[in-house]
Amino acid sequence: MEMFLGIDYNTWWFLVFGAVISGYAILDGFDLGAGALHLFLKKENSRRIALNAIGPVWDGNEVWLVIGGGALFAGFPVAYAAVFSAFYVPVMIFLVGLIWRAVAIEFRSKEPGRIWRLTWDIIYSFACIVVTLSLGLMLGNVAMGIPLNENKEFTGEFLSFINPFSVLVAITTLALFMMHGAIYLAMKTENRLYTKLTILAKNFNVFFLVAFGVTTLYTLLYIPHLSNTFRSSPQYFIFPVLMFLAIANIPRQLKKGNYRFAFLSSAITIASLLITIAMEVFPNLVYASNDAANSITIHNGASSTKTMRILLTIALIGTPLVAIYTSFVFWTFKGKVKLDEMSY
Repeated sequence: MEMFLGIDYNTWWFLVFGAVISGYAILDGFDLGAGALHLFLKKENSRRIALNAIGPVWDGNEVWLVIGGGALFAGFPVAYAAVFSAFYVPVMIFLVGLIWRAVAIEFRSKEPGRIWRLTWDIIYSFACIVVTLSLGLMLGNVAMGIPLNENKEFTGEFLSFINPFSVLVAITTLALFMMHGAIYLAMKTENRLYTKLTILAKNFNVFFLVAFGVTTLYTLLYIPHLSNTFRSSPQYFIFPVLMFLAIANIPRQLKKGNYRFAFLSSAITIASLLITIAMEVFPNLVYASNDAANSITIHNGASSTKTMRILLTIALIGTPLVAIYTSFVFWTFKGKVKLDEMSY
Protein backbone atom coordinates (compact mmCIF):
# COMPACT_ATOMS: atom_id res chain seq x y z
CA MET A 1 0.00 0.00 0.00
CA GLU A 2 1.48 3.32 -1.07
CA MET A 3 1.82 6.09 1.47
CA PHE A 4 2.45 9.81 1.65
CA LEU A 5 4.09 11.20 4.80
CA GLY A 6 3.50 7.88 6.51
CA ILE A 7 -0.26 7.85 5.80
CA ASP A 8 -1.86 5.75 3.08
CA TYR A 9 -3.66 7.49 0.23
CA ASN A 10 -7.09 6.22 1.29
CA THR A 11 -6.75 7.83 4.71
CA TRP A 12 -5.55 11.08 3.12
CA TRP A 13 -8.63 11.16 0.89
CA PHE A 14 -10.85 10.47 3.89
CA LEU A 15 -9.28 13.51 5.57
CA VAL A 16 -9.73 15.64 2.44
CA PHE A 17 -13.37 14.61 2.16
CA GLY A 18 -13.93 15.36 5.84
CA ALA A 19 -12.28 18.78 5.55
CA VAL A 20 -14.41 19.73 2.54
CA ILE A 21 -17.64 18.63 4.24
CA SER A 22 -16.66 20.58 7.35
CA GLY A 23 -15.99 23.63 5.19
CA TYR A 24 -19.40 23.30 3.59
CA ALA A 25 -21.17 22.88 6.93
CA ILE A 26 -19.48 25.97 8.38
CA LEU A 27 -19.98 28.19 5.34
CA ASP A 28 -23.39 27.17 4.05
CA GLY A 29 -24.43 26.53 7.64
CA PHE A 30 -24.76 30.22 8.43
CA ASP A 31 -26.53 30.81 5.08
CA LEU A 32 -29.08 28.11 5.86
CA GLY A 33 -29.39 29.29 9.45
CA ALA A 34 -30.00 32.87 8.32
CA GLY A 35 -32.74 31.59 6.01
CA ALA A 36 -34.30 29.37 8.67
CA LEU A 37 -34.72 32.35 11.03
CA HIS A 38 -35.79 34.73 8.24
CA LEU A 39 -39.44 34.90 9.30
CA PHE A 40 -38.44 35.95 12.82
CA LEU A 41 -37.49 39.27 11.23
CA LYS A 42 -40.78 41.13 10.88
CA LYS A 43 -39.84 44.29 9.01
CA GLU A 44 -39.25 44.49 5.25
CA ASN A 45 -36.04 46.46 5.70
CA SER A 46 -34.69 43.91 8.18
CA ARG A 47 -35.37 41.01 5.81
CA ARG A 48 -33.65 42.84 2.96
CA ILE A 49 -30.59 43.50 5.08
CA ALA A 50 -30.50 39.82 6.14
CA LEU A 51 -30.68 38.70 2.50
CA ASN A 52 -27.94 41.09 1.47
CA ALA A 53 -25.74 39.90 4.33
CA ILE A 54 -25.51 36.48 2.66
CA GLY A 55 -26.10 37.73 -0.89
CA PRO A 56 -22.45 37.91 -2.02
CA VAL A 57 -21.46 34.53 -0.53
CA TRP A 58 -24.31 32.02 -0.42
CA ASP A 59 -23.89 30.60 -3.92
CA GLY A 60 -20.10 30.46 -3.59
CA ASN A 61 -20.45 28.53 -0.33
CA GLU A 62 -22.29 25.78 -2.20
CA VAL A 63 -19.12 25.11 -4.20
CA TRP A 64 -17.86 23.15 -1.19
CA LEU A 65 -20.87 20.84 -1.47
CA VAL A 66 -20.06 20.14 -5.12
CA ILE A 67 -16.45 19.40 -4.20
CA GLY A 68 -17.60 17.09 -1.40
CA GLY A 69 -19.93 15.14 -3.67
CA GLY A 70 -17.21 14.83 -6.29
CA ALA A 71 -14.69 13.71 -3.67
CA LEU A 72 -17.00 10.95 -2.45
CA PHE A 73 -17.85 9.78 -5.98
CA ALA A 74 -14.26 9.78 -7.24
CA GLY A 75 -12.51 8.43 -4.16
CA PHE A 76 -15.08 6.11 -2.60
CA PRO A 77 -17.56 5.07 -5.32
CA VAL A 78 -18.90 2.07 -3.38
CA ALA A 79 -19.85 4.31 -0.46
CA TYR A 80 -21.32 6.86 -2.88
CA ALA A 81 -23.58 4.19 -4.41
CA ALA A 82 -24.74 2.85 -1.05
CA VAL A 83 -25.39 6.27 0.49
CA PHE A 84 -27.36 7.61 -2.45
CA SER A 85 -29.39 4.40 -2.64
CA ALA A 86 -30.23 4.58 1.06
CA PHE A 87 -30.92 8.32 1.13
CA TYR A 88 -32.54 8.82 -2.25
CA VAL A 89 -35.57 10.58 -0.75
CA PRO A 90 -33.73 13.00 1.59
CA VAL A 91 -31.13 13.72 -1.11
CA MET A 92 -33.82 14.66 -3.62
CA ILE A 93 -35.64 16.77 -1.00
CA PHE A 94 -32.31 18.40 -0.18
CA LEU A 95 -31.62 19.27 -3.82
CA VAL A 96 -35.13 20.58 -4.41
CA GLY A 97 -34.74 22.70 -1.27
CA LEU A 98 -31.49 24.17 -2.57
CA ILE A 99 -33.18 25.02 -5.88
CA TRP A 100 -36.11 26.76 -4.19
CA ARG A 101 -33.80 28.65 -1.87
CA ALA A 102 -31.92 30.06 -4.86
CA VAL A 103 -35.14 30.89 -6.71
CA ALA A 104 -36.60 32.63 -3.65
CA ILE A 105 -33.50 34.77 -3.10
CA GLU A 106 -33.40 35.88 -6.73
CA PHE A 107 -37.16 36.35 -7.28
CA ARG A 108 -38.13 38.02 -4.01
CA SER A 109 -37.14 41.54 -5.00
CA LYS A 110 -38.34 41.38 -8.61
CA GLU A 111 -41.71 42.85 -7.61
CA PRO A 112 -42.54 45.39 -4.86
CA GLY A 113 -45.86 43.85 -3.82
CA ARG A 114 -46.23 42.79 -0.16
CA ILE A 115 -47.90 39.45 -0.94
CA TRP A 116 -45.27 38.66 -3.60
CA ARG A 117 -42.39 39.25 -1.19
CA LEU A 118 -44.06 37.50 1.75
CA THR A 119 -44.68 34.43 -0.41
CA TRP A 120 -41.02 34.21 -1.39
CA ASP A 121 -39.97 34.88 2.21
CA ILE A 122 -41.98 31.85 3.34
CA ILE A 123 -40.59 29.69 0.53
CA TYR A 124 -37.05 30.84 1.31
CA SER A 125 -37.29 30.11 5.02
CA PHE A 126 -39.08 26.79 4.51
CA ALA A 127 -36.52 25.67 1.92
CA CYS A 128 -33.62 26.45 4.28
CA ILE A 129 -35.28 24.52 7.11
CA VAL A 130 -35.97 21.53 4.85
CA VAL A 131 -32.38 21.50 3.51
CA THR A 132 -30.96 21.63 7.03
CA LEU A 133 -33.20 18.87 8.35
CA SER A 134 -32.32 16.70 5.34
CA LEU A 135 -28.62 17.15 6.06
CA GLY A 136 -29.18 16.22 9.69
CA LEU A 137 -31.19 13.12 8.79
CA MET A 138 -28.44 11.88 6.48
CA LEU A 139 -25.68 12.64 8.98
CA GLY A 140 -27.54 10.84 11.76
CA ASN A 141 -28.04 7.72 9.65
CA VAL A 142 -24.41 7.66 8.47
CA ALA A 143 -23.26 7.92 12.10
CA MET A 144 -25.70 5.26 13.34
CA GLY A 145 -25.26 2.94 10.37
CA ILE A 146 -27.53 1.50 7.71
CA PRO A 147 -28.30 -2.13 6.77
CA LEU A 148 -26.00 -3.47 4.03
CA ASN A 149 -25.66 -6.93 2.48
CA GLU A 150 -22.46 -8.76 1.58
CA ASN A 151 -22.28 -6.84 -1.72
CA LYS A 152 -22.33 -3.48 0.14
CA GLU A 153 -25.85 -2.77 -1.13
CA PHE A 154 -28.52 -1.05 0.93
CA THR A 155 -31.19 -3.47 2.18
CA GLY A 156 -33.31 -1.24 4.39
CA GLU A 157 -36.86 0.01 4.03
CA PHE A 158 -37.84 2.97 1.86
CA LEU A 159 -38.27 5.32 4.84
CA SER A 160 -35.82 3.67 7.23
CA PHE A 161 -33.79 6.88 7.35
CA ILE A 162 -36.48 8.29 9.67
CA ASN A 163 -35.65 7.04 13.17
CA PRO A 164 -35.36 8.63 16.64
CA PHE A 165 -31.60 9.20 16.48
CA SER A 166 -31.55 10.75 13.00
CA VAL A 167 -34.50 12.99 13.91
CA LEU A 168 -32.64 14.19 17.02
CA VAL A 169 -29.52 14.87 14.94
CA ALA A 170 -31.64 16.75 12.38
CA ILE A 171 -33.19 18.97 15.08
CA THR A 172 -29.76 19.59 16.62
CA THR A 173 -28.38 20.52 13.21
CA LEU A 174 -31.22 22.98 12.66
CA ALA A 175 -30.64 24.55 16.08
CA LEU A 176 -26.90 24.80 15.48
CA PHE A 177 -27.29 26.39 12.04
CA MET A 178 -29.91 28.88 13.27
CA MET A 179 -27.57 29.95 16.07
CA HIS A 180 -24.66 30.09 13.61
CA GLY A 181 -26.73 32.18 11.19
CA ALA A 182 -27.98 34.57 13.88
CA ILE A 183 -24.42 35.22 15.04
CA TYR A 184 -23.29 35.89 11.47
CA LEU A 185 -26.17 38.29 10.83
CA ALA A 186 -25.44 40.11 14.08
CA MET A 187 -21.88 40.71 12.84
CA LYS A 188 -23.24 42.20 9.61
CA THR A 189 -25.98 44.46 11.03
CA GLU A 190 -26.41 47.42 13.35
CA ASN A 191 -28.91 49.44 15.37
CA ARG A 192 -32.32 47.86 16.11
CA LEU A 193 -31.80 44.86 13.83
CA TYR A 194 -28.52 44.14 15.62
CA THR A 195 -30.38 44.17 18.94
CA LYS A 196 -33.04 41.83 17.55
CA LEU A 197 -30.45 39.39 16.27
CA THR A 198 -28.59 39.52 19.58
CA ILE A 199 -31.73 38.24 21.30
CA LEU A 200 -32.31 35.60 18.60
CA ALA A 201 -28.69 34.38 18.82
CA LYS A 202 -29.05 33.87 22.58
CA ASN A 203 -32.40 32.10 22.19
CA PHE A 204 -31.10 29.79 19.47
CA ASN A 205 -28.05 29.08 21.63
CA VAL A 206 -30.40 27.76 24.32
CA PHE A 207 -32.28 25.77 21.66
CA PHE A 208 -29.00 24.22 20.51
CA LEU A 209 -27.79 23.41 24.04
CA VAL A 210 -31.03 21.59 24.85
CA ALA A 211 -31.09 19.68 21.54
CA PHE A 212 -27.39 18.83 21.81
CA GLY A 213 -27.79 17.60 25.38
CA VAL A 214 -30.73 15.34 24.54
CA THR A 215 -28.97 13.95 21.44
CA THR A 216 -25.75 13.29 23.36
CA LEU A 217 -27.63 11.45 26.11
CA TYR A 218 -29.53 9.35 23.55
CA THR A 219 -26.26 8.51 21.79
CA LEU A 220 -24.57 7.31 24.97
CA LEU A 221 -27.57 5.18 25.93
CA TYR A 222 -28.65 3.70 22.61
CA ILE A 223 -25.83 4.08 20.04
CA PRO A 224 -22.86 2.62 21.94
CA HIS A 225 -20.56 2.17 18.94
CA LEU A 226 -20.34 5.97 18.60
CA SER A 227 -18.24 6.18 21.75
CA ASN A 228 -16.02 3.10 21.37
CA THR A 229 -13.00 5.00 20.03
CA PHE A 230 -12.87 7.42 22.96
CA ARG A 231 -13.39 4.61 25.47
CA SER A 232 -10.57 2.50 24.03
CA SER A 233 -8.22 5.43 23.27
CA PRO A 234 -8.44 8.05 26.05
CA GLN A 235 -5.82 10.24 24.32
CA TYR A 236 -8.44 11.18 21.72
CA PHE A 237 -10.71 12.56 24.45
CA ILE A 238 -9.07 15.92 23.75
CA PHE A 239 -11.40 16.40 20.77
CA PRO A 240 -14.69 16.15 22.73
CA VAL A 241 -13.13 18.41 25.37
CA LEU A 242 -12.31 21.04 22.73
CA MET A 243 -15.84 20.73 21.36
CA PHE A 244 -17.41 21.32 24.77
CA LEU A 245 -15.08 24.26 25.41
CA ALA A 246 -16.13 25.81 22.10
CA ILE A 247 -19.81 25.26 22.92
CA ALA A 248 -19.35 26.80 26.37
CA ASN A 249 -17.55 29.81 24.88
CA ILE A 250 -20.47 30.76 22.61
CA PRO A 251 -22.83 32.12 25.31
CA ARG A 252 -19.84 33.72 27.02
CA GLN A 253 -18.91 35.66 23.88
CA LEU A 254 -22.55 36.49 23.14
CA LYS A 255 -22.90 38.02 26.59
CA LYS A 256 -19.76 40.11 26.02
CA GLY A 257 -20.93 41.15 22.54
CA ASN A 258 -17.86 39.66 20.85
CA TYR A 259 -19.68 38.24 17.83
CA ARG A 260 -16.59 37.44 15.80
CA PHE A 261 -15.29 35.19 18.56
CA ALA A 262 -18.76 33.75 19.05
CA PHE A 263 -18.90 32.98 15.33
CA LEU A 264 -15.44 31.40 15.49
CA SER A 265 -16.53 29.24 18.42
CA SER A 266 -19.67 28.26 16.52
CA ALA A 267 -17.56 27.27 13.50
CA ILE A 268 -15.22 25.25 15.74
CA THR A 269 -18.27 23.54 17.25
CA ILE A 270 -19.48 22.46 13.81
CA ALA A 271 -16.03 21.21 12.78
CA SER A 272 -15.39 19.41 16.07
CA LEU A 273 -18.78 17.67 15.96
CA LEU A 274 -17.98 16.32 12.49
CA ILE A 275 -14.45 15.36 13.57
CA THR A 276 -15.87 13.48 16.56
CA ILE A 277 -18.28 11.53 14.34
CA ALA A 278 -15.53 10.84 11.78
CA MET A 279 -13.22 9.49 14.47
CA GLU A 280 -15.91 7.15 15.76
CA VAL A 281 -16.83 5.69 12.37
CA PHE A 282 -13.24 5.51 11.00
CA PRO A 283 -12.09 3.46 9.12
CA ASN A 284 -15.69 2.92 8.06
CA LEU A 285 -17.33 5.16 5.52
CA VAL A 286 -20.72 3.51 5.91
CA TYR A 287 -21.26 1.37 9.00
CA ALA A 288 -23.45 -1.70 8.43
CA SER A 289 -25.92 -1.71 11.30
CA ASN A 290 -27.05 -5.29 10.63
CA ASP A 291 -23.55 -6.83 10.38
CA ALA A 292 -20.33 -4.91 10.95
CA ALA A 293 -18.54 -7.22 8.49
CA ASN A 294 -20.61 -5.71 5.67
CA SER A 295 -19.45 -2.15 6.42
CA ILE A 296 -17.89 -0.06 3.67
CA THR A 297 -14.44 1.09 4.73
CA ILE A 298 -11.84 3.44 3.26
CA HIS A 299 -10.20 0.36 1.76
CA ASN A 300 -12.96 -1.92 0.42
CA GLY A 301 -14.98 1.07 -0.84
CA ALA A 302 -12.16 3.02 -2.48
CA SER A 303 -10.94 3.59 -6.00
CA SER A 304 -7.56 2.27 -7.16
CA THR A 305 -4.31 3.50 -5.65
CA LYS A 306 -3.42 5.25 -8.92
CA THR A 307 -6.75 7.08 -8.87
CA MET A 308 -6.18 8.13 -5.27
CA ARG A 309 -2.75 9.49 -6.13
CA ILE A 310 -4.15 11.56 -8.99
CA LEU A 311 -7.05 12.81 -6.87
CA LEU A 312 -4.74 13.96 -4.09
CA THR A 313 -2.59 15.84 -6.59
CA ILE A 314 -5.66 17.62 -7.93
CA ALA A 315 -6.87 18.34 -4.38
CA LEU A 316 -3.51 19.83 -3.39
CA ILE A 317 -3.88 22.30 -6.26
CA GLY A 318 -7.62 22.92 -6.41
CA THR A 319 -8.71 23.06 -2.77
CA PRO A 320 -6.35 25.92 -1.77
CA LEU A 321 -7.54 27.89 -4.81
CA VAL A 322 -11.16 27.55 -3.72
CA ALA A 323 -10.18 28.51 -0.17
CA ILE A 324 -8.34 31.60 -1.45
CA TYR A 325 -11.31 32.60 -3.61
CA THR A 326 -13.70 32.15 -0.67
CA SER A 327 -11.47 34.23 1.61
CA PHE A 328 -11.21 36.96 -1.04
CA VAL A 329 -15.00 37.21 -1.35
CA PHE A 330 -15.48 37.48 2.41
CA TRP A 331 -12.72 40.10 2.61
CA THR A 332 -14.23 42.12 -0.24
CA PHE A 333 -17.68 42.21 1.36
CA LYS A 334 -16.59 42.60 4.98
CA GLY A 335 -18.28 45.09 7.29
CA LYS A 336 -21.87 46.07 7.99
CA VAL A 337 -24.54 45.72 5.31
CA LYS A 338 -25.79 48.91 3.66
CA LEU A 339 -28.77 48.87 1.29
CA ASP A 340 -28.58 50.62 -2.08
CA GLU A 341 -30.23 50.43 -5.49
CA MET A 342 -28.33 47.22 -6.29
CA SER A 343 -29.48 45.39 -3.16
CA TYR A 344 -32.00 42.52 -3.08
